[in-house]
Amino acid sequence: MTTRDFSNTWRVIIGLGAAYGSFMAETVRAGIESVERGQIEAAQALGLTKFQTMRLVVLPQAFRRVLPILGNDLVAIVKDSSLVSVLGVQEMTQLAKLHSSSTFLFFQTYSILAFLYLILTVMLTRGVRWLERKLARGNVASQHV
Repeated sequence: MTTRDFSNTWRVIIGLGAAYGSFMAETVRAGIESVERGQIEAAQALGLTKFQTMRLVVLPQAFRRVLPILGNDLVAIVKDSSLVSVLGVQEMTQLAKLHSSSTFLFFQTYSILAFLYLILTVMLTRGVRWLERKLARGNVASQHV
């Protein structure tokens, strides 16, 4: 099996997945390492197993810390997906290019495309912000118990 056996769509999926997967893995690793050692020791003192410590203590704190970074990466991958139009993959930018070249409505087509990207990024950003607030409220409520 050679590289030519893969369609351009699969090449893009593998490429973006590998690139952003490595960034996200490093982000999550840094988030896990940012949890204080005292938290882990306290969980072990309570008799939690390593799996329970990771699931109940470390990962919830790490997730709250890396959520903004992961949200930024999500928005970045949406914007970077427009770069794959160079390979001829049928995505929004490629479809806009094909439509504008056949109708000669360049300004209108690319204005709509820019608006669609704006809507996508604003919705994703607001979704991440909502999740951050929800997790922050859950954190404050658990401190008062």
